[in-house]
Amino acid sequence: MTSSRPPLAEADRSAWKQSFAVAIPTSAYGISFGALSVLAGLDLWQTSVMSLLMFSGGSQFAFIGVIASGGLAAAPSAIASAALLGVRNAAYSVRMNPVVGLSWWHRIAAAQFTIDESTAVALAHTETRARRIGFWATGLAIFVGWNIATVFGGILGDVLGDVRAYGLDAAAAAAFLALLWPRLKSRQAIAVGAAAAVVAAALTPLLMPGLPVMIAAVVAVLVGWFNWLGRSEPATSSPGAAGEELR
Repeated sequence: MTSSRPPLAEADRSAWKQSFAVAIPTSAYGISFGALSVLAGLDLWQTSVMSLLMFSGGSQFAFIGVIASGGLAAAPSAIASAALLGVRNAAYSVRMNPVVGLSWWHRIAAAQFTIDESTAVALAHTETRARRIGFWATGLAIFVGWNIATVFGGILGDVLGDVRAYGLDAAAAAAFLALLWPRLKSRQAIAVGAAAAVVAAALTPLLMPGLPVMIAAVVAVLVGWFNWLGRSEPATSSPGAAGEELR
């Protein structure tokens, strides 16, 4: 039977294209972080080191958001908020473990680049090689771009003023939406996305940073697990169909 999947070379090219399509706007968002971090009271070196070592946009913004509102006295709460948001990366690492490579050094290095974007681009593909390209190309490109943009934003923070006026806060979300949109082909996929989005939006004003994301993830898992609005699978299948499924 002829496979409906694209040739491997085409899948590789698609992974490269998606990687940079996501990396460019996400990296630009680093300008916003650099500017806001300096305005929150951190100096340029502290801001740059945070991007180098923490390298998790959501956690970084959560940290400086709490610092900006409460000063250094709020540091424990800032650390807790950032750590809570970072928990999701640990969940991503379990899924990415068979994708990043077989050697131990691949897995150690991948820990730094296991972020929302690299995971999303990798899982947008079905071929193992394309997934690996998507993961590493996206993670490395964003790491370099994000850190350069952080320095740029930190230096020009006072000049830029309110960086949200430039729409940079929406750049990463727009890239994610472009990546997600082609996958919304069934009522089940739409139900999962809509349920998670509604829960996160409703809880964000009420809970500390990180909790709405975690709760929305649980809701998404539950909707997918119980297959709400999805098609029911037949209880039995023919041997031929079972064989085809295993390929």
